[in-house]
Amino acid sequence: MITNRGIANPGAMDRGAPPELQPGRLSRRLFLFGSAAGVGALALSGCASTDDLLRAEAAKVYGPAPDEKFPVPAVDVKKLDPKYFRKIVDYESAEAPGTIIIDPSNHYLYRIEGDGKATRYGANVGRPDFLWSGEDYVGRKAEWPVWTPPKEMIQRQPEAAKYARGMPGGLENPLGARTLYLYRDGKYTLYTIYSTSDPETIGTGVTSGCTGLLTQDMLDLYPRTPVKTKVIMLPA
Repeated sequence: MITNRGIANPGAMDRGAPPELQPGRLSRRLFLFGSAAGVGALALSGCASTDDLLRAEAAKVYGPAPDEKFPVPAVDVKKLDPKYFRKIVDYESAEAPGTIIIDPSNHYLYRIEGDGKATRYGANVGRPDFLWSGEDYVGRKAEWPVWTPPKEMIQRQPEAAKYARGMPGGLENPLGARTLYLYRDGKYTLYTIYSTSDPETIGTGVTSGCTGLLTQDMLDLYPRTPVKTKVIMLPA
């Protein structure tokens, strides 16, 4: 456990616990989530609002993932603010491509792509008493991981005690389909970047220090994030 960060647990939430970019993919993302001006012009040509058009395109990106071990349903994009849709954005950084930067104040996670660009994902972050900052790294990764609530969580939420020996992977597992475990100085910090199927948590502070992305966004980030990737949590 890292000192002066508060008590944390892997992706726990209040209600029950919680590839490199190929040129073609980059172009498609820029097309799907391009400038507001371009989308606005389309909106003026018909009756659809800008948000309606954004959501129509986002529905393609956040559709179901039926080939997963546990088939993942589509995201109800109506429950997600369009500003949190995955997007390539301008982001100047001295960090190496692949570095992950989390901005808890604005509920975004960035993956540095280089050349002044980053992939931006909407995120949920820690509650006010569980916010932290600093530099860690991905110490290990897991697909459909087992979730084991830490002792501190069981003390706060006794109903989690039934999973003290671990909750198998699956759609109901708080860690979801993919998890990146954060380490510092060779020790697991108890913080993770995990996947959630609940779009209403994106843009909020609901966890005990972990960072959650929609499952479809984690399916995009996970294979492009090797062990030892640097993760920077900005001050809130």
